[in-house]
Amino acid sequence: MLKLDSRQSLELGPVPRTAVFSLDDWYVWGGSMVRTADGLCHLFYSRWPKQEGFSAWVTHSEITHALAQHPLGPYTHVDVALPARGLPYWDGHCTHNPNVLYAAGKYYLYYMGNHGDRQPVVGLNWTHRNNQRIGVAVADDPNGPWERGAAPLIDVTPGFADAICCSNPAVAQRPDGGFLMVYKAIGATGPLPFGGPVLHIAARADSPLGPFSKHPTPVFYKEGVHFAAEDPFVWQQDNTFYAIMKDQKGYFANTGRSLILFVSPDGLTWDLATQPLVTRTEIHWTDGICQAVDALERPQLWLEESQPAVLFCACRPTSEADHTVNVHIPVAKYPFKETT
Repeated sequence: MLKLDSRQSLELGPVPRTAVFSLDDWYVWGGSMVRTADGLCHLFYSRWPKQEGFSAWVTHSEITHALAQHPLGPYTHVDVALPARGLPYWDGHCTHNPNVLYAAGKYYLYYMGNHGDRQPVVGLNWTHRNNQRIGVAVADDPNGPWERGAAPLIDVTPGFADAICCSNPAVAQRPDGGFLMVYKAIGATGPLPFGGPVLHIAARADSPLGPFSKHPTPVFYKEGVHFAAEDPFVWQQDNTFYAIMKDQKGYFANTGRSLILFVSPDGLTWDLATQPLVTRTEIHWTDGICQAVDALERPQLWLEESQPAVLFCACRPTSEADHTVNVHIPVAKYPFKETT
């Protein structure tokens, strides 16, 4: 395994062809993994029916659960962890983009949920998008059952940077025992229905269940850019916070559309790492082929003994592809074996 060194870099290794999870009749997207003491790997991931179209992630996604014997898979679908609860719940129609955390003997599954008219439209259903809120489910075991609150964990704040919606949480435990959350926020400065700008908010709490106090200054913000980045994964290592996130067009690192690395002493103020590039939108397979892809995003890092080991990413091969997958990318020097 590779420790983050003084260069503040994270090097990825080649990907076995077997380290990909897909389902025939479903779009598969972001996945977050936790490993239990018995060695089983529990992958929580988003899926929605292909028959509803790619943009139906916002109306029909559900968070589901798969198992594997090895962090790189292969994974087998087991069950639906967080199904739609129906109205009047705030997450009645959609659960999406999980981030799982083990702390103090329990499992915490953070996610985005929403509700709306669930009508098919051309492009994005803005009613659902603008009803996005953040929740958490709690279980004693990753097999469930999962308990969810009747209200969101993070709701919008009028007049703040998240006045329209808040989504896609990433949570890490702080060295002092508290918790840091960074989430995607959309303000109301820009014209509706998009609104904007798209920013990120850091929040802190003493408990993984909150309440979380929102820091007033947005993070990962680029002056003059309406939508610079999204979907950070955050973790704490050696009393320093790190974040991997999607740079939309190379606004921060001048590396084009890519995943890049940030560092922070406290989770509230962030700087670009000295070696920021984690990966461009491409996959380097163990057979030597480098495959360019349309989308490689929603990074979720699994750490073994507090060290980066496997990066889980949502992948869409081409912009016209009628399928998506979750690809499991080993960090350089992480031991893996080809599976058959």
